[in-house]
Amino acid sequence: MTGSLPDVVVVGAGPVGLACAIECGRSGLRTRGIDKGALVNSLVGYPTGMEFFSTPDLLEIGGHPFPTRHYKPLREEALDYYRKVATAEHLDLSLYERVERLEGSEGAFDVVTDRGRHRTGRVIVATGFFDHPMALGVPGEDLPKVSHYFKEAFPYTGQDVVIVGAKNSAAKAALQCYRHGARVTMLVRSPALSEKIKYWIRPDLENRIAEGSISAVFGATVTSIADDTVTFRTVDGERTIPNDWVLAMTGYRPDYGFLSAMGIGVGDDDARTPVHDPASFESDRAGVFLAGTVCGGLATSRWFIENGRHHAKMIAAGIAARVRG
Repeated sequence: MTGSLPDVVVVGAGPVGLACAIECGRSGLRTRGIDKGALVNSLVGYPTGMEFFSTPDLLEIGGHPFPTRHYKPLREEALDYYRKVATAEHLDLSLYERVERLEGSEGAFDVVTDRGRHRTGRVIVATGFFDHPMALGVPGEDLPKVSHYFKEAFPYTGQDVVIVGAKNSAAKAALQCYRHGARVTMLVRSPALSEKIKYWIRPDLENRIAEGSISAVFGATVTSIADDTVTFRTVDGERTIPNDWVLAMTGYRPDYGFLSAMGIGVGDDDARTPVHDPASFESDRAGVFLAGTVCGGLATSRWFIENGRHHAKMIAAGIAARVRG
């Protein structure tokens, strides 16, 4: 398909974006995928050796079996699986190409990127949210010691590490850092750990906190970060503690600036849900569709690979019917 004008451009080459490209291709549509990063870029950013919460059958796309040596697959197995699927399906993909805006109208769109233009009839946006962390909004957040991503615990051995957050990512980071020799303090805004922490992770963390291996301060709000300290506010007043690294596991959000550049409206609900028809997944810009986690806006736990992959067949069928008239 490379070199031909595509009927559909899929923005995003994560699992859901790949599923959309596959289903569009099987519907007879010339399809091109574009991503600003690597193939399944979000998974590349996941922690080394991370175990998925889902079994492999729930992560499969295009009917390709997901082989694994474990009950639940690891990050590295998923990266290899999606690469092999993309290769087996001969997908037309342009990676490390950033989409900047969308011009034109349905049937004659120009997807404008940092490399040029892609003329197409319809567009599917499957961009997820992992590239845009929720900021703390405090002085010092831009220091090199602060990260909104956790890759692995080895760099933090013998270091004072503050982990901000109380859900699964924070829990796993805290446990791994502790077990690799870091001095861990969790700063949690709520009065308790999140009920969303997986049942097999929560008791481990609770026991480490109870025995004092991991320090946890509840009702704590970070107010500033300095080179060697973190300051936070509690009901008892403000405290400052020694600190080498901050892992702000505060969650992520869609890129609303990008959605605006694509001409997609956002609702006024608390989740800031991108406007779309829940039956067809077409946005309020005719010919532009949404797929996967981006559909949920700030409600990032509504859609996952497991259920977002099913958007692909519905969108592909709708576009194919429209193209054929």
